[in-house]
Amino acid sequence: MTKVAIAGSTGYLGKFLVQVFLQHKLEVIALARNLDKLDKFNDEHLQKIQVNFTNPQSMAGTLKEADYLISTVGITRQKDGLSYMNVDYQANSNLLAEAQKAGVKKFIYVSVLNGTNLRNLKICEAKERFVDELKISGINYTVIRPSGFFSDMTDILNMAQKGRVYLFGNGECKLNPIHGKDLANLCFETLHSNTPEIEVGGPEIFTQNELATLAFKTWGRNTKISYLPNWLRKSIIGISRTFFSSKTYGPVEFFLTAMASDMIAPKYGKERLEDFYSTIVSKKITMS
Repeated sequence: MTKVAIAGSTGYLGKFLVQVFLQHKLEVIALARNLDKLDKFNDEHLQKIQVNFTNPQSMAGTLKEADYLISTVGITRQKDGLSYMNVDYQANSNLLAEAQKAGVKKFIYVSVLNGTNLRNLKICEAKERFVDELKISGINYTVIRPSGFFSDMTDILNMAQKGRVYLFGNGECKLNPIHGKDLANLCFETLHSNTPEIEVGGPEIFTQNELATLAFKTWGRNTKISYLPNWLRKSIIGISRTFFSSKTYGPVEFFLTAMASDMIAPKYGKERLEDFYSTIVSKKITMS
């Protein structure tokens, strides 16, 4: 039976990958730093292995039975002092070296849309350095570049809950974020694909204004948007770079830069953002 190793299996996308690949009756090797986050998955076809991706020794032999490797490893909100180069580049480089030793057939890496054009950002600099390494490694690979996740859109939903959404410029930049389940399905389809890079987004394209309006609608509130000038956005980036470490200003830098341009990729999937928002709001109302 085909075995797929999933690195970063406890993250937003990683959990959907585990779920989807098990549904397709594949053997799954879930690699993670904290296995407690995989407690909800109990399946005879699932093997859980605790690893420290930044330590090559801890990964020794973990991929010896894997046919394919999918990595979603990257810094999100960790606060352990590691840099983007430590995680988004070096941890994935360690995975690549282990995959080559084990004779893995294919490495699927989940990066970010427009990463090559955003190499001036710390997070993209690290991700694209790994992509460069992957391309010359000799291993069969696919780099998947999503336009953004539904989970990223919770920031707007949270602002709407507080009564006002703040946008930069005129709020007309467009994006089509994708649900983790849809992206996981694409990763499954990519196992036997020979396409080296895939740009992908969700089935619906929104302006930032439309995202804000949808967020207020989900909460049952009137839309209240405040527009901030772009010079302020650039100033925040500059100040963050000057006074904070890269692990602190990196997420701010990426978010504020992405907010100032279109992030549209070819449409894929069927999950709707309105349903995603409604599920979150329903849970919050139930818990309150």
